[in-house]
Amino acid sequence: MNVVELTRRLVAFDTVNPPGNEAPAMDFCADLLRSAGFDCREIAQGPNRSNLLATKGLDSKLPALGFTGHLDTVPLGAAPWSQPPHGAEVTGDKLYGRGTTDMKGGVAAFIRAAIDTPVPPGGVALLITAGEETGSDGAREMVQAGDLPAIGALIVAEPTLNRVTQGHKGALWLRLLTRGITAHGSMPDKGVNAILKMAKAIQALEDFVPGESHEVMGKPTLNIGTISGGLNTNSVPDLCEVTLDMRSVPGVEHGPLRAALADRLGPDVEIETIIDLPSVWTDPADPWLMSLSQHAGRIAGAEAGPASAPYFTDASIFTPALGGIPTVILGPGDPALAHQTDEYISLDRLAQSEEIYCEALKDWNRTEQ
Repeated sequence: MNVVELTRRLVAFDTVNPPGNEAPAMDFCADLLRSAGFDCREIAQGPNRSNLLATKGLDSKLPALGFTGHLDTVPLGAAPWSQPPHGAEVTGDKLYGRGTTDMKGGVAAFIRAAIDTPVPPGGVALLITAGEETGSDGAREMVQAGDLPAIGALIVAEPTLNRVTQGHKGALWLRLLTRGITAHGSMPDKGVNAILKMAKAIQALEDFVPGESHEVMGKPTLNIGTISGGLNTNSVPDLCEVTLDMRSVPGVEHGPLRAALADRLGPDVEIETIIDLPSVWTDPADPWLMSLSQHAGRIAGAEAGPASAPYFTDASIFTPALGGIPTVILGPGDPALAHQTDEYISLDRLAQSEEIYCEALKDWNRTEQ
């Protein structure tokens, strides 16, 4: 089963999240990897959901090279698809289907590379997750389950057009709540208007700066994503809710950022955390990273130089849990096609990524964690 056929098999599993239903796809991957001599441990994550840790050739004295990717996908959307979203149809250089670019193609490429390449010193570890699209739930489950192997560097196979990408912004999503007292709309003085409280809070956010800029990632950002409140037109609202999406950069810690925001908003605004995923960044001068960049340039013509991804990945969970190891985002998908109707992946880029991953395994000789 080559990398194209493996991608097609993975796309055929409907793993739209919610609800996910990743377990059958994980079972399939585990069976394939066990037949190639890997030790596989599936970590449950609720009904019909699981994560997979597959390892081979681990050495207690040397760290393994790690790969990670997720098998859940976003919903299909309302627009009609020209190709069956789980049909995995091939037209020319394009393999269509939900999850082809984000990111079952990347998972197929590193599975195929890990099976076909001799085991490097320290071994290889594949961390295949569920629930990434809803906030890296599966990665968190794997870390909490414990017993992760010693990994010296991590490749995240998210879509980058096979360019080595040194990191990504963090994500801090918050829910803001203001409370009031309901009353008849004709007698607003008898109540306390929660929407008016929130309006003051929104004004306070207008010039709030989430932190200093990063030389590659740029500025941290704040977006007010949703607002809701009120019972009906002729009632004083007793509750108003706003959600915020803040994207952080290295040097911006989420704890102090949340505290600064709370201080700016004042005691009338309650704050709840929805997602808390830190930024990830590896020094572009890291020798392992530089070697990987050379392979990507030679094999895929990928641009060199520092770059960051606009999205978050499971590295927000795994990289800190593994001791802040060097981490790159490198995958065959096109980030512009992620979550799109008629999502597809290039067969050429799929083959290139498999070759890059094979070279990474051949080169792996890290002696320190």
